[in-house]
Amino acid sequence: MHKDAWSDYRWQLRNRLTGRKGLSRLLRHAGQPERLESLDKCLSAYKWAATPYYISLIEKDIDRDPVALQVIPSPEEIGPARPHSSPDPLSEKRYSPFPGLIHRYKDRAVVLVSNHCASYCRHCNRKRTWNRPEFVPAGKTAWQAVTEYLENHSQIREVLVSGGDPLLLPQKYLENILDLLTSVPNVEVLRIGTRLPVVLPMAITDKLCRMLKKYRPIWINTHFNHPAEITKEAQRACERLQMSGIPLSNQSVLLKGVNDDFKTIKNLCCNLQKIMVRPYYLFHCDFVKGTDHFRTDIRKGIDIMEKMWGDTGGMCIPRYVVDLPGGMGKARVMPSDLERLDQDVATFKTFEGRVIKLHLS
Repeated sequence: MHKDAWSDYRWQLRNRLTGRKGLSRLLRHAGQPERLESLDKCLSAYKWAATPYYISLIEKDIDRDPVALQVIPSPEEIGPARPHSSPDPLSEKRYSPFPGLIHRYKDRAVVLVSNHCASYCRHCNRKRTWNRPEFVPAGKTAWQAVTEYLENHSQIREVLVSGGDPLLLPQKYLENILDLLTSVPNVEVLRIGTRLPVVLPMAITDKLCRMLKKYRPIWINTHFNHPAEITKEAQRACERLQMSGIPLSNQSVLLKGVNDDFKTIKNLCCNLQKIMVRPYYLFHCDFVKGTDHFRTDIRKGIDIMEKMWGDTGGMCIPRYVVDLPGGMGKARVMPSDLERLDQDVATFKTFEGRVIKLHLS
């Protein structure tokens, strides 16, 4: 294959591995063709697709590789759900005045602009929308309803453009959406959540960056989960956005078998800092039906954060949070150094385990 073809995002999209046929090809290459039959029900329930680029990052046995675990379906996705799991544990439907808009927090809203992704992450918290286009606004009337809602709720100052992957949309269509959102007087800031720098970095073109630059202040939230995903191609994609004046933050998910250990999270966060992407959130895996096998013990996450605090600088440390069921919002799950607070004395535990008393008067 010619190098230029591999580096062309359009070639990558045309040659995506999709559905049963694509998965069969991947499993044969991985030496596990017999595994396909056990995944038929999973493929019926949830979409599957992956870019050749992202598949190329798989280096180990697919049962252990951190990239493979994120992208290759598992029979566990359709196994018996744990008692507290549901398709919509964050109650996004409850906070949606109409399809495509979620208003959970007072001063910000989420607009879902697509239910399509270049590669479908098996831990996705919106798996329920993959085969449901009705979750996305379509047509002039639907988008008029979005802008009217934003205008009528003047406390909304920030809009998160999400999906699906917004940056996978045709550029002109995305530009029209951003025009509509920024035409609302009270909308001050846009955020875009995207996985393209991870799974299809060649799609972050100079042309796309020039278009996005027009809508500053605009922030990009990336979604790197493992150091193996921070390649030279990913770094170049991030640099293009940064050189356009667009700051980048990263939201990771703590995933069992993928990154649920101190060494991996530290390497991930330090490597993100090296490419000037700030580690922002480390999410405890949501209680989404079809993702239970990814969820690790919350105590493991706390232990990782305690070690991070004593072992690396603050710019490398994300906030460990859990999205509470029922749409109750994010809760910080961070170890506290404050052991006790009395009227005149605060007692702290240092990262080395020493107990220090601080006199407050």
